[in-house]
Amino acid sequence: MRHFLSLFDVSDDELKRIFELGHQLKSRLKSGVREPILQGKVAGLLFEKPSLRTRVSFEAGMAQLGGSSLFLGEDVGWGKREAPQDFSRVIGQYLDVIVCRAKSHDKVETLAKYADTVIINGLTDLCHPCQALADLMTIHEEFGKLEGQKLTFVGDGNNVSRSLALACAKMDMTFTLAHPKGYEIEQEFIDRILKVSPDAKIQQTTDPIAAVDGACAVYTDVWASMGQEAEQAKREKDFADFQVNQKLMDAAGKDAIFLHCLPAKRGQEVTDEVMDCPTSRIVEQAGNRMHAQKGLLVWLLTEAVDKIHVD
Repeated sequence: MRHFLSLFDVSDDELKRIFELGHQLKSRLKSGVREPILQGKVAGLLFEKPSLRTRVSFEAGMAQLGGSSLFLGEDVGWGKREAPQDFSRVIGQYLDVIVCRAKSHDKVETLAKYADTVIINGLTDLCHPCQALADLMTIHEEFGKLEGQKLTFVGDGNNVSRSLALACAKMDMTFTLAHPKGYEIEQEFIDRILKVSPDAKIQQTTDPIAAVDGACAVYTDVWASMGQEAEQAKREKDFADFQVNQKLMDAAGKDAIFLHCLPAKRGQEVTDEVMDCPTSRIVEQAGNRMHAQKGLLVWLLTEAVDKIHVD
């Protein structure tokens, strides 16, 4: 049994296989083919945080693959009515996979420790691996390859940028973070990446113009995520020079695409002009959440993945 708590849980070749499956399943869906590969399989969506893309993409993906899903919100009492080990052992008997969206990464690790079923990290404070799958899938579709490409993230060293740094390292891409002073990815996490990908090309700078030079994609996120509302005013001041606007996109080059994990605060971390420009791929990126996760689900839950082919 395999878990997907972070991208550290898959090898480079396994990650490529997940992308391959995602592309194949997306192509087949466009052709009107919905094979019941996961018929009878049940996914539980155990969420502590609100969600649009993560919840709907997993529910729709499971349905298209012939399986079913259950949304498990606060009413199930996770971490409240029962000890974590009791809850995990019980729920693990009912489900084939649990997608967990938690405030703390420790809670997902505890779930994986005790639940006798596959666990997928749907978002934690540490990382957001499913988002990174969709992001790189979008870049691959746009440019035909990942190797040698450069992705620049303009923002802070948060869960999304950590996952992107690791994903880029695994796919032989350059990752650059443009951040205000004090908001970089911590060295401990960079060191973890270097242990598994010694040739990783990870750069961090406080100069956003220099950061986007040569980037195939410029990516940003909200300045204050869920749980950081008390820091909103300070972050608005600290990030004032890190807005993704047309001037910054022009510095990246005419072929650079714009990405955002959404939801966005238009007019703050990114302008309307960039969100809606011809090279914005935010809609396709959001759509690829489902396609990439379908590849992940098939890879995790069936031994017959090699039987899936595009005619």
